[in-house]
Amino acid sequence: MDRPSAPAPAPARPVDRSPDPSTAPSPAPLSVVAVVGLGTMGTGIAEVLTRGGHEVIGIDLGDAAARRAVAALEASTARAVARGRMSAAERADALARFRTFPELEAAAAADLVIEVVNEHYPTKREVFAALDRIARPGAILATGTNALSVTRLAAETARPDRVLGLHFFAPAPAMKLVEVVSTVLTSPAATAAVTALVRALGKEPVPVGDRPGFIADGLLFGYLNQAAAMYESGYATREDIDAAMRLGCGLPMGPRGAAGPDRC
Repeated sequence: MDRPSAPAPAPARPVDRSPDPSTAPSPAPLSVVAVVGLGTMGTGIAEVLTRGGHEVIGIDLGDAAARRAVAALEASTARAVARGRMSAAERADALARFRTFPELEAAAAADLVIEVVNEHYPTKREVFAALDRIARPGAILATGTNALSVTRLAAETARPDRVLGLHFFAPAPAMKLVEVVSTVLTSPAATAAVTALVRALGKEPVPVGDRPGFIADGLLFGYLNQAAAMYESGYATREDIDAAMRLGCGLPMGPRGAAGPDRC
């Protein structure tokens, strides 16, 4: 009678060589942040950073834009004091941390540079090329784009591992979501440092890859396109589409409100 064969040994479990999160070094702090482009979004981002304790270098080639940014920050922080959300001393400190400059060379002192100029690739490429020359070697360059290729911008610099996307939503002081866009070239250290900054600001960082629209706007574009197709084909009126999304899906507004009245 044949002796039963011994059971085959269980396969060895792979050894987990990933670093222990509890012993991983903390990301380097990004104390000084430059914001390039002081339009509505740039000014909002500057306010968030300033109120979060960061020294902010606001850069805009137009003197009028810089004056508007300072006035907007003064008005917003005054409202915050009136509503009990910050003290007068905290307001004074926040305003003192915000300085404006008319030249990109001011970004040389920054640990992180956030570009928020017009959504026009040649313009962004020109700004990034200048910032790549001006910013210190270890500084991180971030773009606020929501539609252009972050990878393409990164590849045109000498520091592609220190380039990523940082997509705030308007109005930046009120909206919690920030999409942190890493490309195939972005280093984990750069992503970790920026993610830590976003979280310290009281925002919700969501990691995303580089694709048009990222997550939120990528979904929104499809939603708006479907709404437009229904209206243009005569399937439904604008009012009925809005009502269906507000009352049926529980959204605070329909596609007309999401796109803006000037677009529908």
